[in-house]
Amino acid sequence: MNTLRNKVQLIGNLGNDPEIINLESGKTLAKFAIATNESYTNNNGEKITDT
Repeated sequence: MNTLRNKVQLIGNLGNDPEIINLESGKTLAKFAIATNESYTNNNGEKITDT
């Protein structure tokens, strides 16, 4: 059987410290929040940045 691998690249700013949880199965889970920015110019020529 072939091993399927996926790659994800997340770019942003951490919203808070990561939360590390050890599960009963022995696996480890990490939770974290990421904030990203979007910048664009509106019809009036103003630069708008949304988080």
